[in-house]
Amino acid sequence: MGGFLTPCEICKKVEETSKQKASLPVRSLIVLGILAGVYIGFGAELSTTVTHDLAKYMGVGFSKFIAGSVFSVGLMLVVIGGAELFTGNCLMLGCRMQRSMKTGELLRNWSIVYLSNFAGSLLLVVIMYYSGLWKLGHLGVGAEALKIANAKVNLSFVEAFCRGIGCNWLVCLAVWLAVAGQDVASKILGVYFPIMAFVASGFEHSIANMYFIPVGLVLKANQAVAGAAGLSGNLAELTWSSFLLHNLLPVTIGNIVGGGLFVAGAYCLAFRHHKN
Repeated sequence: MGGFLTPCEICKKVEETSKQKASLPVRSLIVLGILAGVYIGFGAELSTTVTHDLAKYMGVGFSKFIAGSVFSVGLMLVVIGGAELFTGNCLMLGCRMQRSMKTGELLRNWSIVYLSNFAGSLLLVVIMYYSGLWKLGHLGVGAEALKIANAKVNLSFVEAFCRGIGCNWLVCLAVWLAVAGQDVASKILGVYFPIMAFVASGFEHSIANMYFIPVGLVLKANQAVAGAAGLSGNLAELTWSSFLLHNLLPVTIGNIVGGGLFVAGAYCLAFRHHKN
């Protein structure tokens, strides 16, 4: 056997894995979903910490490249360590398109995993807040987290939707390449480049935003952090309702389109025959 699977073999493997995911018990989905939310949150907090002051020394482009590079650890933990991530599970839509999975099975997995990812993300938000690590760099880390959250909730619906498409197109390709790899090193390389590309490009990941924006929401009340971010009096849009309606909703829909249709759907049409 060669060192990697062919695209047609990947398609078959993803379909088999999707069926297994659909049959997982609720307890397993909840636990693995919470873990995935934490893992992606680790990538988000790491990218914030590492790059909070990097742009002024190395430029915006290089700072975004480094943010993407370190963020990729989140999906590595999901893929290799084992966890259930909503954005990656958008690949299950291809299995439904081939009629080898019922709509109810798909929605059951997505809903449980999505909510569990949210719970895991919020768990890490609480841990990071009480860790006090946002005070690093004379409140620089907290200020950067606040700026990131504020920028995300001020996107238009169309902007957030399109950035969601671009994000999960690349995230699901990262999972796709990881499936192709037959050893850990290959899986790490398969994950790294697409994830680096999505973050550096500025696309929007619904599960990552479940960490990025709530962190900003809890830091919003701290006047010292708002002042360090230069946002005092300019945080009117940073609310829970704006987070859910102006960012999470369009980004989630975009993620489903990008990963479910443009990756799983496209490859299934290319390599699998439709059933009558």
